[in-house]
Amino acid sequence: MIVLPAIDLFEQKAVRLYKGEYAKMTVYSEDPPRLAEAFREAGAEWLHMVDLEGAKCGGTPNFDVAARIVRTSGLRVELGGGIRDEETLLKYLDAGVNRVILGTAAANNIRFVADIVEKYGPAIAVGVDLRDGMVAVKGWTETSGLSGMEFCRSLQEIGVSTVVCTDIARDGAMAGANRALYGELQSAFSMDFVASGGVSSLEDIRALKALGLYGAIVGKAYYTGAIDLAAAIGEAGK
Repeated sequence: MIVLPAIDLFEQKAVRLYKGEYAKMTVYSEDPPRLAEAFREAGAEWLHMVDLEGAKCGGTPNFDVAARIVRTSGLRVELGGGIRDEETLLKYLDAGVNRVILGTAAANNIRFVADIVEKYGPAIAVGVDLRDGMVAVKGWTETSGLSGMEFCRSLQEIGVSTVVCTDIARDGAMAGANRALYGELQSAFSMDFVASGGVSSLEDIRALKALGLYGAIVGKAYYTGAIDLAAAIGEAGK
């Protein structure tokens, strides 16, 4: 299993939200590129990055700092937030992003995802962000009428290979990963799942690895010191 430390960008800074609420935002670094270098020094190979402003309103307001991180960090990068058309997607791929995450665009238009996956294959992932089992969109500010399981079934049918699944109620809450949710997804589908939200201990890392997940995102637990990144990477790689 891979461990992906996370950088959420807002106004060029690295921040974390509490349960997806923009009003409950903490700034952890005003130098995100240096933060990415620290991740690499701890042994990370991948970075999970989100443009929170883009996720909420569309567009690429943090593109410059994201591109700099891709260019200087030495990490493989998956990135989401505000990618709602092929032009924006290509902008990030051309900047060196390894895997682009579609969220709102995927929930709103499954045919768009099918076309994009046919063109770009494993360079495309989909973010399945769940609030009470339902898919949330627009930076988690709205909930669609789509159930997470139905959505994942549709994604598998059109050939999506990687899904980043976030339990919003646990994101930034240090409440532990929703192991039951990820176990259910692993049993039902053959896609690669990345767990996001609530990963807050080495025991979470061990449990997710035992479930067979492809990856786990570590965010607030790193910033607060609850998880030592090098130790988490070591556990995941055993």
